[in-house]
Amino acid sequence: MREIVLDTETTGFEPAEGDRIVEIGAIELINHMPTGQVYHQYINPERAMPVAAFEVHGLGDDFLRDKPPFAAIGAAFLEFIGNDSQLVIHNAAFDMKFLNAELNWAGMPVLSMDRALDTVALARRKFPGSPASLDALCRRFGIDNSQREKHGALLDSELLAEVYLELIGGRQPDFALSTSSETTGQSVTDAWRPTARPNKLPPRLTETEKTAHDAFVASLSGDAIWSRYR
Repeated sequence: MREIVLDTETTGFEPAEGDRIVEIGAIELINHMPTGQVYHQYINPERAMPVAAFEVHGLGDDFLRDKPPFAAIGAAFLEFIGNDSQLVIHNAAFDMKFLNAELNWAGMPVLSMDRALDTVALARRKFPGSPASLDALCRRFGIDNSQREKHGALLDSELLAEVYLELIGGRQPDFALSTSSETTGQSVTDAWRPTARPNKLPPRLTETEKTAHDAFVASLSGDAIWSRYR
């Protein structure tokens, strides 16, 4: 199963008011595990960056001036995410709104909301009443987010990938049969060994069945292996 953990950074909150995407970061997961394949792109929003956005993103007009517009990178982005990979996004409605606005302006096919898995909703179902921000979830799961001084799409995607794996049951979603033990450093399968049963199970063979078996063995030739161990 292929999934794409995805994040965007934007100039504001509403594409209908002229706000644009300035950065996309995405990470590929296969069977819930990172493959090392990433997509990262800074984008020229073709408009002046507001001061608030500069403070949040650490990006400015000078930095973005020579970056390609979305229309120039949209095809490569669509190729990376593929046609049916699930998109894992924190607050999916926000990112999908911007992605589909950019794709529509570029004359490219938009993305179905059915493809998006919202990790905010997932966290709220798992921890009702608790904070569901990315920072709060990193703290809950002990994920180091000390590098997150400023928002960045690729860094946030990397953190979200770790959070997502914890939300669905840990780094090995196979009931942790191959995860490492925190106390011994051994894998569960290596550390566990079967022990002798303290009390033998009672025989389930009836006397009638034993008599019938003895009669059957007696009818065999003396060379039959069963005759040697009676």
